[in-house]
Amino acid sequence: MPGAIHEIGGMLDLALQSLRAAVRRPVTWGPEFVQQLRFTIKICFFPLVLTSFALSFGPAGIQASNFFSLVGATDRMGGAYVIIVVRMFAPLVSAIVIAGAAGTAICADLGARKARGELDALAVLGVDPVRSLVVPRLLALVSAAFLFNIFALLAGLLGLVVVVLQNGGALGPVFATFFGNANALELQAAVLKTVVYGALIAIICCYKGMNVSGDAQGVGRAVNQAVVLAFLAIGFTDYVFSQLLLATQPELSQVRG
Repeated sequence: MPGAIHEIGGMLDLALQSLRAAVRRPVTWGPEFVQQLRFTIKICFFPLVLTSFALSFGPAGIQASNFFSLVGATDRMGGAYVIIVVRMFAPLVSAIVIAGAAGTAICADLGARKARGELDALAVLGVDPVRSLVVPRLLALVSAAFLFNIFALLAGLLGLVVVVLQNGGALGPVFATFFGNANALELQAAVLKTVVYGALIAIICCYKGMNVSGDAQGVGRAVNQAVVLAFLAIGFTDYVFSQLLLATQPELSQVRG
């Protein structure tokens, strides 16, 4: 328990240091930020789109279409997909893909640098590792999370289209129900939740990578621990965020179309 409290405190301290370094002039992390963002999009885009479509079309789409077909209300699938895609799958899939692909790569990269003594060498040269390494990766994952939520949403809606066409339904009534139930607050909450996911993943993975002990085996242990902690943080944040959102915005629980 003391070790867990120490790690949580260290992550909070790293987050505060990163925020201060991000706004302090001069801004020197721009090129590294662009490189990390390109790398994140490159390794995460295809798994993100594929997973979002598969979850939307597969378990969610098949179960929803079977239920609504029994009662002759296939057009009501649009209202269900507001919850399925916008509120649940798009943010969650974005976070899982970022943590599993980009987060592990960041942790392994920083961990290898720590094991080789590169981080200590930067400190000796007067270069702040937080400003030069952590800040661009934090901003890259936050930016990627924002973009990925939109891509996951579009891929999920594509799954809805395929499900409706497969069941011989009409797209017009389905999307009329979808937009009748959806609102700007729903999308804003999903984007905010995904951005929070991205920040948590970046801080956890950077912290574990920069505090590696030992050689290559220590790097491997740090990567495994980072993934587990990131998934736990995603689940905890999802529960707390959803409960607070529904408690403060009860209109989101009402059927609006």
